[in-house]
Amino acid sequence: MHDRDELARLLGGDPALHAYQLGDLDDFFWPYTSWYRDGDAVALVYHGGGMPTLLAFDDRPGASHALLAGLAPLLPRRFYAHLSPGAEQVLGADFDAAPGGPHLKMALTDPAALAAPLGDVLTPADLPELLALYEVAYPGNWFDARMLETGQYIGVRRDGELLAVAGVHVWSPKYRVAALGNVTTHPRARGEGLARGAVSALCRRLLDTVDHVTLNVKADNAAACALYDGLGFTQAAEYGEFTFTAR
Repeated sequence: MHDRDELARLLGGDPALHAYQLGDLDDFFWPYTSWYRDGDAVALVYHGGGMPTLLAFDDRPGASHALLAGLAPLLPRRFYAHLSPGAEQVLGADFDAAPGGPHLKMALTDPAALAAPLGDVLTPADLPELLALYEVAYPGNWFDARMLETGQYIGVRRDGELLAVAGVHVWSPKYRVAALGNVTTHPRARGEGLARGAVSALCRRLLDTVDHVTLNVKADNAAACALYDGLGFTQAAEYGEFTFTAR
């Protein structure tokens, strides 16, 4: 598919489930996307950096299965995937799957629960300091440095040192969605509420330009789930993350 308006129509019925895909319709991400459709089911292969990533979610049980079965011969020999529960089995005939565990999609439904904001907006000039923080506090995270250009990264400093950050994976005023990401705190400053304040500041900033603030989190990350639950986020969907390798 190449019709962004039609894709927006298909995905827009459940923005919490499809926030990443809606955000990727923006010019910022569009050149790095390939889209496929079967009926109302939509799949995205994002190839903007590192391993290609497949996103396919079910608005109803099994809705993506026929699409994934037809798409299998076109997929890379190795790719990452976010899939609704059970959809990974469709690809089992052609690929070995290494599971990355169950995840939750959460959406901000009670902005009144946000905490007092902390931090300031980060810019591309802060990139070296931010990368140093991620190396210590969040090694192996997926971070696109271009996202600093959006102005939607909040950093919390103490005595001039960057100790916590909250950012976005996608931000689309056009499609009115944002997905939080790259949230972390330096190990020696954890438990002090810095991430809570940074996330709250970012959400308040995002709500000036979008209607839906979402995030993905590992289902077994009790601390993160409790943080987001306390800030007014509720569970919108379950999905799994996998690394697929062709047989």
